[in-house]
Amino acid sequence: MAGFAMISLTDAAADRIQHLVGQSDRPVLGLRIGVRTKGCSGLSYFFEYAEEKKATEDEIEDKGVKLFIEPTSVIFLFGSEIDYREGKLESGFVFNNPNEKGRCGCGESFTV
Repeated sequence: MAGFAMISLTDAAADRIQHLVGQSDRPVLGLRIGVRTKGCSGLSYFFEYAEEKKATEDEIEDKGVKLFIEPTSVIFLFGSEIDYREGKLESGFVFNNPNEKGRCGCGESFTV
């Protein structure tokens, strides 16, 4: 699919990631994202600072932000858009993932 990104970022997500990377107390290249087995629906997203690119990871750059994707997570994340939303009671990253078939009631995990 020409022109279709594996993962894309909204402007709000890119701005927040740039802020977080800039606030790190150690040198960071970007964020590592992936999916882990967790929660009542089975899968959960995770983020962590990436100090280097692992040999098996995919690297994506969008809006000046580098994302490193664990190879076992690519199939679950393909076609996703990551947004960042701030509200009165909560704020955080939100995945708009076309592969999701359902989410748990608390929003912590999902199923494909």
